[in-house]
Amino acid sequence: MIDSVDIEIIGYVNSCFTEKFGAPRQSGLVPSAEARLRMIEPFNRREMVRGLEGFSHIWLHFLFHRVKAEGWKTTVRPPRLGGIERIGVWATRSPHRPNFMGLSVVKLRDIDFSDGVELVIAGVDILDGTPVLDIKPYLPSSDSIEVATEGWAVQEFGALEVDFLPIASQFCAEYEAETGVPLQQLISEILREDPRPASQRVKKDRYGMRLYNVNVHWHVSDAACQVLGCEKLV
Repeated sequence: MIDSVDIEIIGYVNSCFTEKFGAPRQSGLVPSAEARLRMIEPFNRREMVRGLEGFSHIWLHFLFHRVKAEGWKTTVRPPRLGGIERIGVWATRSPHRPNFMGLSVVKLRDIDFSDGVELVIAGVDILDGTPVLDIKPYLPSSDSIEVATEGWAVQEFGALEVDFLPIASQFCAEYEAETGVPLQQLISEILREDPRPASQRVKKDRYGMRLYNVNVHWHVSDAACQVLGCEKLV
C-alpha cells in the first residue's frame, strides 16, 4: 500500500479571474469567462490532444495553489449556508482540502497550435496561474446523472438584476473594441450570480473586483446591482 504519490503539473491557466473575489462558485455559471490552458513540456505534444477537438466540454483537475499555505480544514463554512454553519470538507467543494485538488467542467472552444499547445476554454471558475494536473473529455452519456441529489447544496441565492451607468457601458464598449473581450457581458454574468460573501451582504453596499487588467466597481441595493465604473490598471 502506498501512502504518497508524485504528480506532475501539465500546464497553467491564463484566466480573466486574477483574484478569488468575483470568480464564480462553480464552473458553467459564467459562460463568457474565457481562459487559456497552456500545456508545458513534455505534455505539449500535438498527439496528446489528438481527438479532443471532437468534445464540447472537458474535465480539468487542478490545484488550489493560492490556499495551500493556509492549510487544509476538517470543516468549512459554505457560502450557500450563509457562511455560518459548518460542513465536513468532504461534503463540500472547498479549496481547503488535504490535497488541494479541484475539478471543473469547462467548455472547449478551440485548440490553438500557433505557439505550442493551448486549449481555449470557457465557463471557467479557475484563477489566473492555476496549475493543471489532468484533462479528460466530458461524456454526457455517463457523467450526467439525472437522478442525482444535491444534499445541503440545493439551497441557492437569488439572482441580482444588473445595470450599468453610461460611463461604465462606454468603457466596456471601448474595451471590447480594443481587445475583443465582451467585458459588459462578462461583468453582467458574474454580478447576476452575486459574488459577495454572505458575511458582507449586510455590512457593505459598494464592492470592487478585478477582471483581466480592469478594476470594476459596483453598488448593491436590495436585489439590484449597478455598475458604477471601470478603470484600467496601470
